[in-house]
This record gives sequence, C-alpha cells and structure tokens, in this order.
Amino acid sequence: MEQVLSPQEVYDILMQGDAFSRWLGLELDEIAPGSCKLHFSVTENMLNGFGIIHGGVVFAAADSALAFACNTGGMLSVALDAHISFIASAKLHDVLYVEAKEMHRGRKTGFYDIRVTQQDGSLVASFQGTAYQTTKTIRSLK
Repeated sequence: MEQVLSPQEVYDILMQGDAFSRWLGLELDEIAPGSCKLHFSVTENMLNGFGIIHGGVVFAAADSALAFACNTGGMLSVALDAHISFIASAKLHDVLYVEAKEMHRGRKTGFYDIRVTQQDGSLVASFQGTAYQTTKTIRSLK
C-alpha cells in the first residue's frame, strides 16, 4: 500500500516543478489539509502602467494558492474554473498574503475561497475556484 504524502511533502513536490510560483516569490507560511497561507513582496516587474500591481499577478498568486490547497490530499487536482474580484490595489514593496481555504469537498470536486490581503489585513482581492480531482497521485510527478 502506497504511503500518503503529507501536505508539506505535496507542496514541496509541486513547488519544485513550479517555476512561475517561484518567480512570483511565493513563500509558504502554513499548509494543512485543504488550505494554505502564502506571502510575497510586490516587485517592480509586477507593476502595470499605473504603478500598481498587475491584476494578472494577483490572480496568479491566488491560482497558485488554489493549486497548493486542492492538492494537499496527494491526488492530482486541477482548476475547473476561477473567479476574482479586485477590491484594492497594491504598490511596490507591499507584502501580500494569500490564504486559501477549502469550503466544500465532494467525491471529485472541491470549492475554495482565496483571500489576498495587504500586510495590514485589508482585502486586495477575493478569488473563488473549483478544482477537479483526477485519479493520478502527486507522488507520480516525482
């Protein structure tokens, strides 16, 4: 019988192959079944023409948090859909926190709520995503 991976082991495997999340500078604060907390600093190459963080960067950070949270069970899961609402902007050197929580887990799908906040706790974006669990294991990615 195959040993189940811990959420930390799953994160380590996923992050090893995830050059984009590493480029974003995502750092793990906490990981548990169905959830994760990350943070990153806004760098100059993340800014749009208005001098604020590009919405695609915020979406990408939330999407990465979704991926880490929905895969903590060790079964390869992928996003089916995602929606984001941008509430406030962020600027150069701000530290943003990305927290994903599993709100519902069915037999094959899960629904996740992801909040992106400033260092002071104020909301930057609200992201919701649905993930589909495949029959492949994360261990098979090694």
